[in-house]
Amino acid sequence: MENALDCAVQAGGRFAEVTGTSTPSSEATTRPPGLVLLTLFFGFGTTMSALTALALSFPGTWSEQLWRLNPAARTGFEALGNWAVPLMLLVAAACAGAAVGLWWGKLWGYRLALTVLSVNLMGDIFNALVRGDRRTLIGLPIGGAMIAYLLSRRIRERFNAAG
Repeated sequence: MENALDCAVQAGGRFAEVTGTSTPSSEATTRPPGLVLLTLFFGFGTTMSALTALALSFPGTWSEQLWRLNPAARTGFEALGNWAVPLMLLVAAACAGAAVGLWWGKLWGYRLALTVLSVNLMGDIFNALVRGDRRTLIGLPIGGAMIAYLLSRRIRERFNAAG
């Protein structure tokens, strides 16, 4: 008796025979654990930035409880004025794109992930140096480690081969 995964693989093979396409090898579809974690990280970033955009767009009782978690963030977003919601939607879109691109092994997703992490790292440095918020320094080794992982030879070659 076959399980569902075997059936799906066979169906994919039959589809490939009929359409003349090839199915990816198991090596190509096996994702390194680090890429899975980064995909989840960007998925979380998508959720939180979209939730922030919603909370800014529709203030009220449900969003008030969210702002209690980080009242300084609310003040910072209010200082941005009308730019806050579009900015958070842009962040959500960038995180979503990075998550999808990394998951599917696309070079554009790899590049987008590196860009998002680099911009975040620069923001952490700016906040520490200009605003004097030393708490943001915790992001430097974390973001640096994620960037170093993406720039590692094995991961870089994986995405360069995907083209």
